[in-house]
Amino acid sequence: MRLDRQWIAAHIPHAGRMCLLDSVSSWDALRIECRASSHREADNPLRAHGRLGCACGIEYAAQAMAVHAALAPTAGASGTGYLVGLRGAVLHVARLDDIEADLVVSAARVAGDTAAFIYDFAVRDTQRSYLSGRATVLLDPNFSRASGRLEL
Repeated sequence: MRLDRQWIAAHIPHAGRMCLLDSVSSWDALRIECRASSHREADNPLRAHGRLGCACGIEYAAQAMAVHAALAPTAGASGTGYLVGLRGAVLHVARLDDIEADLVVSAARVAGDTAAFIYDFAVRDTQRSYLSGRATVLLDPNFSRASGRLEL
């Protein structure tokens, strides 16, 4: 199975230009690593005032978490995921759009049950870290999996 942008867009709610990830590089039951190049695109939907601030990397990480949930669901967990908390977020640069390398977006599930997950996340390239932190995702059990998509 090829885990490219088309597969990602079919499994998370972020459609069109809002699907920021290009591919899944690796994943297992606890971790995922994705690649993205959309931070360099002039029409990136997260750009404001001609730039893409580093904090926008949190959306890249949230999409990686959503992809991970689609690939490695926790038994009994279902529903729409909502990012409800951030801890220890550290921004190492001011902006992402001036980075020439592809972004490596990783997330590691450190805790979770049928109602919520906690992920450590990072956005980097092969040389440098740009952003890291911890996110809490709360699941809404009223979501119907009929669409085949899990939102985070």
